[in-house]
Amino acid sequence: MQINKQTAIVIGGGSGLGEATARHLADLGAKVTVIDLSEERAAAVAKEIGGTGLAGDVVSAESLEAAFAASQQAQGPCRLLVNCAGVGPSKRILDKEGAPQPLDAFAQVVNINLVGSFNALRLAAAQMAACEPLEDGERGLIVNTASIAAFEGQIGQAAYGASKGGVHALTLPAARELARYGIRVNTIAPGVFWTPMFETVKPEWRQGIIDNIPFPKRTGQPEEFARLVAFLAENPMANGSTYRLDASLRLA
Repeated sequence: MQINKQTAIVIGGGSGLGEATARHLADLGAKVTVIDLSEERAAAVAKEIGGTGLAGDVVSAESLEAAFAASQQAQGPCRLLVNCAGVGPSKRILDKEGAPQPLDAFAQVVNINLVGSFNALRLAAAQMAACEPLEDGERGLIVNTASIAAFEGQIGQAAYGASKGGVHALTLPAARELARYGIRVNTIAPGVFWTPMFETVKPEWRQGIIDNIPFPKRTGQPEEFARLVAFLAENPMANGSTYRLDASLRLA
């Protein structure tokens, strides 16, 4: 798919990986809709890139349906969806006193990271399926965001690892099902990237995390994530796979 002049929706585009992706796609000529829980952040990013900024809550069917409808009215049907909304709190299954983690805490992470990704995927697929086919019969691309925690979740990441593992597991069956419409589905599993989520890590722990990265020995930059999104869009053979972007890091 040639990105120029295509309509792209970036969920969680108000900051971090999503913001960098929205900016990069706009630089490549896409008509970008930024959807974020923060309407203020979505509007600010959209204004700077000449796109459309909308509020949207990924765990609400009604909220996201309204945002997708507004995006279609403003920019046309979605051809490229990038799911970047997510949370990553650390919480042990049993606390220091042996009390179990509240079930709501686990469910919230899974709802945002996994159910929220599916919520956007289903709405984007519906718009894409109604589009005229492009070259090779392609109608659109969906890119979800997992994490290397999907494969090597660490202590305290039961909810996060499970949710991102679900995003990874969603990729192939979704790609197989949507193939009949010419819709591709891929997932990116980032390693350690400098995002607002990483900034919540205690400063004294950050260097220890970076020291375990083989090469390059640094955090990833959101723009590097964005460039992989563009590669996946432009290479029609990329379909049904999860791509690690982690500088060969394997979590202990």
